[in-house]
Amino acid sequence: MESERRSHGWGKTMILLTRLNGSTFAVNPDLVERIQEQPDTTVVLVDGTTFIVTETIDEVIGEIAEYRARVIALAHSMHFDAPAAVPASSRGARRFGVVDGAKASARPVGGRS
Repeated sequence: MESERRSHGWGKTMILLTRLNGSTFAVNPDLVERIQEQPDTTVVLVDGTTFIVTETIDEVIGEIAEYRARVIALAHSMHFDAPAAVPASSRGARRFGVVDGAKASARPVGGRS
């Protein structure tokens, strides 16, 4: 069943859950506010939307944990060509009034030339 659920491709960007009637739907796990069992498992989103699902609370938490692990693994696998950040302390003194290495033109007080 797990491979069936993942075959839609939604498992990469969302978690797949099952309603009590057996239909499957995708949820953005970043929008899950809380999960409770009373006795059915209820998933409540940050906007108040509520879903009653067949999965146990542990299964929903596991799906969310797996999703977040995939996001972190993807971020770690990416290769960036951007230069490394330079610490602020090594940049030297701040130079106010300098634009692209040239001094900004001085304006007379009051804005008149």
